[in-house]
Amino acid sequence: MTLADRLLRLLENIRESSEKMLDAFKTPEDWTRQVVPGTNHAMWFAGHMASSDNFFISKIAPERVRQFEGWDKLFGMGSKPTNDPDDYPPVAEVHDAMRERRTTLLALLGGRSDAEMNGPPPTGGSDFLPDLASIFEMAIWHETLHLGQVSVVRRSLGYRPLHDPAPAEASA
Repeated sequence: MTLADRLLRLLENIRESSEKMLDAFKTPEDWTRQVVPGTNHAMWFAGHMASSDNFFISKIAPERVRQFEGWDKLFGMGSKPTNDPDDYPPVAEVHDAMRERRTTLLALLGGRSDAEMNGPPPTGGSDFLPDLASIFEMAIWHETLHLGQVSVVRRSLGYRPLHDPAPAEASA
């Protein structure tokens, strides 16, 4: 299995978990629910993942970047989430952007050789992202970090942990 194949599998797995986690959020108020004022919520997560994947895409194929008007203030690093659904674009728009940006990122990964993955990104490396593989590795750990935040909000809505068996399954 190539490095690209391994990273692709991990990116697909974490996104599958994210999608399952987001299934719990039904209303705009659910999507902007904060366990503690000022903390990240599901809407912020979805927009932040779209924005982050867009950033990763910029390092690999700048011509494939999308412009999201006002999203840096809403979803960028250092943004301050609010619990007001009216402060955000419609849920479907943000969730669709999250999915579309990941599809684009995965397409840029597919079929890469180990030599390509160990080489610098097309736009040049940095101390933080020295090679192409590091971009995809960062996408994985970054999503996992923020998914933990969404998990807490999901639990506050009364849902069991995503990977926790139901009581009947646990005793079988």
